[in-house]
Amino acid sequence: MEHLEVTILDKELTLACEPSEKEKLLAAVKQANDLMTLIKQSAGNMNNERVALMACIQLSSQLLSSESTEGPFQGVSYGDYKNKVDHINALLDDGINRLK
Repeated sequence: MEHLEVTILDKELTLACEPSEKEKLLAAVKQANDLMTLIKQSAGNMNNERVALMACIQLSSQLLSSESTEGPFQGVSYGDYKNKVDHINALLDDGINRLK
C-alpha cells in the first residue's frame, strides 16, 4: 500500500492505495476538489460538509447517467442497467418467496 498526501478544499488528507491505482486516485481527488471548489465559489458561504454533499450528489448523478461505450451494453446508462438488474432481482426474490 502506498500513502498519498492530498488536499481537498484546503483540508489535508492521507489516502492509501495500491501503487497501480495511484494515478486514478489522484485524478479522482483532482476532480472532486475542482467540483467542490466550484460549488463553494458559486454558493458563497456554504460550509464544507454541505459542499461535499452537493458534490457527492452531482458525481452520483453523472455516474448514473454515464453510458457504456462498447460491448453488449453500448449506449445503455449505468442507472438504466442498475434499475433493470434491481427489477430482475426483485422478481427473483418474489418468485423464491412464493415457493417457500
